[in-house]
Amino acid sequence: MLEVTAESKAVYNKLMENGGLAGILARQTRKGTLYEKLADRELRCYCCGHYCVMADDRQGICKVRFNQGGELFVPWGYVAGLQDDPIEKKPFYHALPGARALSFGMLGCDFHCSFCQNWISSQALRDFQASSSITKISPREIIRYGIEQKCQVITSTYNEPLITSEWAVEIFKLAKAEGFITAYVSNGNASQEVLDYLRPWLDLFKIDLKCFDDKHYRELGGKLETICQTIRQVSRMGFWMEVVTLLIPGYNDSKDELSKLADFLVSVSPDIPWHVTAFHRDYKMIGPRNTSPQDLLHAYEIGKKAGLNYIYAGNLPGRVREGENTYCHHCGECLIERFGFQILKDELSPRKGQCLRCQTFVPGFWFKK
Repeated sequence: MLEVTAESKAVYNKLMENGGLAGILARQTRKGTLYEKLADRELRCYCCGHYCVMADDRQGICKVRFNQGGELFVPWGYVAGLQDDPIEKKPFYHALPGARALSFGMLGCDFHCSFCQNWISSQALRDFQASSSITKISPREIIRYGIEQKCQVITSTYNEPLITSEWAVEIFKLAKAEGFITAYVSNGNASQEVLDYLRPWLDLFKIDLKCFDDKHYRELGGKLETICQTIRQVSRMGFWMEVVTLLIPGYNDSKDELSKLADFLVSVSPDIPWHVTAFHRDYKMIGPRNTSPQDLLHAYEIGKKAGLNYIYAGNLPGRVREGENTYCHHCGECLIERFGFQILKDELSPRKGQCLRCQTFVPGFWFKK
């Protein structure tokens, strides 16, 4: 990484103030929906669990939503990333196996995780070294591209989608009209208001449960209980949800912490797919060693012991034994075989989620409803 000096930071801040990236993004906005007006031209934003109260001419914690004259302005009309991915990369393992997902993202995040693996986009307005560019685009152009690429899913990802929910919903409305399935890849720091806003337009919800330690969560910019409450609510509201934990040696991989995390998921539903994925040194967290296959399989066994029916060890293809495959929780039959993001066998989608051996239904989003 480049050396950060006081002089280089000062130049960066001056550019930002004089119409650099922050100035460009401020022009790529529209009036938002997810807020309430308060006295003296203040407002309270509802897009995430921070519930930021903004005075006039102030921005929220995410740095991309701001108050201008007592009105909330939100990101609009651009992407910082647009790519056709396998749905397994999101990761969703119980939703339309083998489907192509058109992934779009903007800039900004309401967290500041030191191990973020999408920090170039998520921390673009916080970190001097996270230089990003944008491409102006309309919702209709995004959908047209998805049709051309023969995608089945439209996914908001790369940065935190909750903070750009008005933009995502505008895209998802068009996506639904064309028969697409819609998805969020989120940190889970949601408000009830944003979940209600998303519910008519959003099908799939991937949530990062980054650890099970409130002190660590506060260091990242959030609260553990807020994420837990989001997971409970997303389950109650009928979204299809999968949960991911990036397993970081020495940070969140103790037996005690993983057991508490798995017990929590079981208390919501033992059928929630839990992905434990491999950390590699990135961004500011370069101290811990990279996650090994043995680390992932250790977490896998903890989840099994807690009573979770579907656990996946990710990011190390071919090195985690059965951890990549989907098995019937009743009879143990291998129903989906994977190697990384590739589907080698799928016995569930053609049977709409029913086990071919014992006829047990495996929870998931196996076909377009």
